[in-house]
Amino acid sequence: MWSTKLFLLTAVLGCFAVCDSARILGVFTSPAKSHLIIHMSVVKALVERGHDVTVITTMPLTEKNKSYRHIHVPMPDSSAKQKVQMIQNKIDKPKPFWREFPEFFPKIINIANVTMNSAQVKKLMDEESFDLMILGYFFNDFQLGLAAHFKCPVIINFMIQPFTQLVDMSGTPREVSYVPNLFTGLKQPMGFKDRLWNFIYSEILEAVNYKLADWQHEKYYEAFFPRDRYPSLSDMKKNVSLILTNHHFSQGPVRPLPPAIVEIGGIHIKEKPDPLPTDIKQFLDSANETGVVYFSFGTHVASGSLNPAKAKAMFNVLSKIPFKVLWKWDDSAPFPGESSNILYKPWTPQDDILAHPNVKMFISHGGQGGVVESQYHGVPLLIVPFFGDQNANRESVENLGYGRGIRFQDITEEKFKELVNEVLGNPSYSEKIKQFSSLYRDRPMTAKQTAVYWVEYVLRHRGAPHIQSPLVHLNFFERHSLDVLAVIFGVLFVVLKISCLILCFVIRKIRGNKKMKFD
Repeated sequence: MWSTKLFLLTAVLGCFAVCDSARILGVFTSPAKSHLIIHMSVVKALVERGHDVTVITTMPLTEKNKSYRHIHVPMPDSSAKQKVQMIQNKIDKPKPFWREFPEFFPKIINIANVTMNSAQVKKLMDEESFDLMILGYFFNDFQLGLAAHFKCPVIINFMIQPFTQLVDMSGTPREVSYVPNLFTGLKQPMGFKDRLWNFIYSEILEAVNYKLADWQHEKYYEAFFPRDRYPSLSDMKKNVSLILTNHHFSQGPVRPLPPAIVEIGGIHIKEKPDPLPTDIKQFLDSANETGVVYFSFGTHVASGSLNPAKAKAMFNVLSKIPFKVLWKWDDSAPFPGESSNILYKPWTPQDDILAHPNVKMFISHGGQGGVVESQYHGVPLLIVPFFGDQNANRESVENLGYGRGIRFQDITEEKFKELVNEVLGNPSYSEKIKQFSSLYRDRPMTAKQTAVYWVEYVLRHRGAPHIQSPLVHLNFFERHSLDVLAVIFGVLFVVLKISCLILCFVIRKIRGNKKMKFD
């Protein structure tokens, strides 16, 4: 027994053998705060290990840390205004992701382009060197050229489960016959209609959008990384060392993953919650008998962008329930109403709040970060999705029995009341999500330990090319064995053709002999 324990302890300690301090560049140009939270969680873990990290962001960092270097390249005013207008349009006129993509992609790639043109980044490229680059992925493929410039391995960090672009980049089989596309909201197993829609969405609608995006990436890549001095963008995509995804297999769907995709779901969740602000702590602590409903639509959906009638309908319901309500409401609009059971706060430490035992339900927009936090802490959900993967997350939560959902456009006081009462009054939602919480936490290493180990693995093994899937280097025909099938059918055709010729020859001979005997 003791020898077994000693072996396990030695193995675990061996996983964390100190890797020499490396110079690491983090490039996080996505204009989304929720994305930055995931990326900076990886950075903080690496800094704690003693690595020298430089971070490029388009958004300011609320938490200043002198242990890493921060280069802030703010978005142009026009891009910031476009972002606000884009979000408002998504709230007022929601569309499926494949229809949203042509509208928001040009804005996203332009922000990445502005970053590359900044004097700070140009100076960095002229004067610095790095051992590794971590790219926060959000349709900014052409920035892979930075790794080519610094002649270092590149790791991609992604906020949710791998989707088509990263599936192809990592050499993961798509398997559309049984792996639902991230944005369809389908669940396994899929029947014929679901498989048909999954195929159309993945191989037609999404494929067209991403092909158009690839052409734009090629244009930007050529401008910053000309082919006479750098490898092509296609070659850079084939040489990504590792992809870290904020996902865990327990969340589903079940799918094949190559070694070069590592799941670090919940990397942003604290192993031990931080102390809450005094007023929030007192509010939550005082709800031992009633319980608390936590309400937040995240960082993108400003309170002032909400339809006042919808906000008022939600207030009318929440002000009358026998629960306290902590409502994240920023200063962009007046409160929808005042009630003794509701506390409005412009900022809330979400992870720490959801960890509090008195929180009984989370009303959320359905962003992946918040859904994961709710699942981790075992808090049932009521999701009001707006855009991106949020609607798919709502459908997943409903399918798994962790809560309910409703589109913002469909909210009425009656419907919202019905859903709130159902989630709070039906213990099955709480029971199922708490069961999942236990499953989600059951891992050999924490998400932070897993991320650090594999980043250092890539450093130790100089890019770790041995973990890359051979599928990355196959073209379309090779990937689907169409060349093999062509040869097989070609050989069969030749064999059948020769057999037919021989048979015809034999038949003619036999007929000829019979005719001679008759004569």
